[in-house]
Amino acid sequence: MLNSLWTPTVAGKISLPHRLAMSTRNRATPDGVPTDLNAEYYAQRASHALIITEGTQPSDDGQGYMTTPGIYTEAHITGWRKVTDAVHKADGRIVIQLMHVGRISHPDNTPHHRQPVAPSAIKPAGQMFTASGMQEMPEPRELTTEEVAATVEDFRRAAAAAIAAGADGVEIHGANGYLIHQFLFPTTNQRTDQYGGSLDNRIRFAVEVATAVADEIGADRTGIRFSPGNPFQLGDLTEDDTHELYPHLVRALAPLDLAYLHLAHGGDEELLGTLRELWPNTLILNRAGTDIATRAKDIDNGVADVITVGSMALANPDLVERVRVGAPLNDPDPATFYGGGAAGYTDYPTHAA
Repeated sequence: MLNSLWTPTVAGKISLPHRLAMSTRNRATPDGVPTDLNAEYYAQRASHALIITEGTQPSDDGQGYMTTPGIYTEAHITGWRKVTDAVHKADGRIVIQLMHVGRISHPDNTPHHRQPVAPSAIKPAGQMFTASGMQEMPEPRELTTEEVAATVEDFRRAAAAAIAAGADGVEIHGANGYLIHQFLFPTTNQRTDQYGGSLDNRIRFAVEVATAVADEIGADRTGIRFSPGNPFQLGDLTEDDTHELYPHLVRALAPLDLAYLHLAHGGDEELLGTLRELWPNTLILNRAGTDIATRAKDIDNGVADVITVGSMALANPDLVERVRVGAPLNDPDPATFYGGGAAGYTDYPTHAA
């Protein structure tokens, strides 16, 4: 069944035994340090071809949500080492996803309680969950040109810390309305320096981050994620020129020879086809809301090399085996997706159980 899924492949220097990978949800401590519970969760799912971790902030300014992990202190490195050791002991492969949320934040959720930062001082629509309940997200402070360069270096240091923690690589999160994505479109980027205005200027931050990370840990251990035309979590960030911007961005990134490009598909098949043609290396695709058989067709058709799942992997620690034998799947419980303890995290039963 689904024979295309079970053929080995590579993502840069990471050898993958098959083509069904996973991304996940957050469950760290308030200070951003992964725990034994995180290690147990990831080890349970080590049979996936590749584990892409929850979004992990590269700095204090990068945090927006409660209980998201960090990867910029010695304590973070020690916590993540528990996770990577557990995954490797279970014969898995794991990359840490570097996510700076930019303006999608609230001071109550950060270590320093300062105003969020962003390309421009444009208040996001909507509310953020905090320890005291839902609150309006405040207007962010515009990063100075020098601070943009310093943020690039934050990503570089976080990538080095991820490798020190035993990760097989990192994935740069440039999707879903977070900081890198905020630089790409005029609705959130109204800068007048070299990071705003033209297409070349708006993609500059993304390319600089990818270049810095690849220089630090190797392009063959560096992936990057985008969500072209995908409305998930965009809020008031509108994408008006996706057919012009994303091909331009992918052309600029292709010479870096990164391990992979990870796309959260937004439904535009023409754009997806264009990006597939432009990207020379492994392409990982998340086609949310569809079953595994539908996603596997993208491998058969050459649209993707690897597919990812999110909530399916959360609810089924043995998803790979279930798919292999055609076993029924557990249903995920959205009420336990974010935060909390073992319930809805490490207590989902295997098919054998």
